[in-house]
Amino acid sequence: MRFGLTVFGLSAIAVFALSACSDDEPRAGSNPPSPSASAPSSAPIPTASTPSLTPLPTPSKPWPTPKVTGEPENDAPLAERIEFAIAKQAQVAAGKAAATTVKCPGIDKADEPGKHELTCTVTYAGKPYSGTLTVDAKRYSASYKFTSQSVAIVKAKVVDAVLREAPGAAKVTCTMDDVAVVKHSGEPIACDVTTTENAVQPYKAQVSGNGQVLVAKA
Repeated sequence: MRFGLTVFGLSAIAVFALSACSDDEPRAGSNPPSPSASAPSSAPIPTASTPSLTPLPTPSKPWPTPKVTGEPENDAPLAERIEFAIAKQAQVAAGKAAATTVKCPGIDKADEPGKHELTCTVTYAGKPYSGTLTVDAKRYSASYKFTSQSVAIVKAKVVDAVLREAPGAAKVTCTMDDVAVVKHSGEPIACDVTTTENAVQPYKAQVSGNGQVLVAKA
């Protein structure tokens, strides 16, 4: 009885060992799975194309001279006629008719014989700048001259001048307000021209005392 128990116990151990070995051993004829391999792709990588922009039309006519109204009669006071002449010139130089005032303290005495030098303030479309008025009055006639280091200019006139120098431009951007007062002897206005190939080229625009816009590559 004790021997039989011992044999039974050994048999159980042997069966367990065989079962364990049977689970670990691979089955006959079976092959281990092989890792899947993918073939390298030879397709080209797509690249983004640069879009072609539409060119702006090149101006074919000169910038139009604005029509300024409100001219006084020939027999109006000298001061009134001079102030209108200065206001008219300011609007012609700027490139567009707009509300313009001229204030020259002491101009009411400019018709007295002699030479008079006055300081004037011109306000064009809300943008003021100063200048010097010289009047040479005689008994039956008078001549005058107005000078200023500044001039008013509208943005559209500057862009128009740039387009004339950069034909085929798709876009023109100038660093200025719609109306600006600039010194004609100072720094030029900076402009960027975007070509139809989407490249940016810098330009500069210099405004003269009479409103002429001179454009060149920066």
